[in-house]
Amino acid sequence: MSISQDWITNELEDTELEALHRSPSVEYSFYNAVRAGDMEAVNKNCEEDSFLHLKGTGILSKNPLINLKYHFVVTTAMLTRYCIDGGLEPEQAYRLSDFYILKMDSCTTVRQIADLHHIMARDFTGKMILQKKSSILSRPVMQCVDYIYGHIKERITIQDLSEHTGLSPSYLSRVFKQNLGVSISDYIREKKIEKATHLLRYSDKAVVDIANYLNFSSQSHFIQIFENFTGLTPKKYRDKYYKSMW
Repeated sequence: MSISQDWITNELEDTELEALHRSPSVEYSFYNAVRAGDMEAVNKNCEEDSFLHLKGTGILSKNPLINLKYHFVVTTAMLTRYCIDGGLEPEQAYRLSDFYILKMDSCTTVRQIADLHHIMARDFTGKMILQKKSSILSRPVMQCVDYIYGHIKERITIQDLSEHTGLSPSYLSRVFKQNLGVSISDYIREKKIEKATHLLRYSDKAVVDIANYLNFSSQSHFIQIFENFTGLTPKKYRDKYYKSMW
C-alpha cells in the first residue's frame, strides 16, 4: 500500500473513532508560562502530572513508553524555541534541549520520563527567570556573561573580558560588580563550580579530570574552591548526588 493510500485509510479509521485532537491552547499556555518564567504555573502543571494526560494529544507510537518519549521530544523542542523567542541565549537553549532528550532516551518507565519532564520544565523556567533579571544588565556585563558561558573550560582573565568588551579592566570590574553584586573572578569561579556539579552528577569523569577540564591550577585548588561553594568535597558531592535524579 502506498503512503497516500495508507493515509486515506488512516483518516477513515480516525474519523470513525472520532479521535480528535484537543485545542493547542492547552500546550501554548504551558509553553508561555515557561517562557514568562511563571514558576508557580509550571509547578502546578508538574504537580498535577499534566504531561501524562495524553488524551487528545495524538498517538505517536502504539508502545506507551515510546509514545511518551516522542511527546517528550516534541515538548522539549517547543520549549526550546519558545524560550529562545523569549530571550534565552540560543546555544544554551539548544544544549539544554540536547541534554534532556539524551537523558530521556535512557529512561525505562513512564514515571521516569514524567519526572524528567518536570525537572526539564522547571530548569527552562528558572533560566527564563534569570534571563529576565539579566535583561536589566548593561551591555558590557551581558557580553562578559556570554563570554564566560562559552569559554567556561578555559582560563578566563579580566584582561580577556576587557579585550572582548573594549573596556578597561578597572572600569569593567566596577560595572560588573555594580550589576551583579559579585566580582568578575568570583562569578567565573561560581560558574566553573556549577559546571563541575553537573559533571559530578551526570558523568563518570574523575575529580582530577574535572579539575583539568575546567582549567583549575591543581586538583587541590579545585577541591578547596568546590568545598567553599557547596560545603562538600567533590567526592562527597558525587557520593550524595550521582545520577540521583535518574
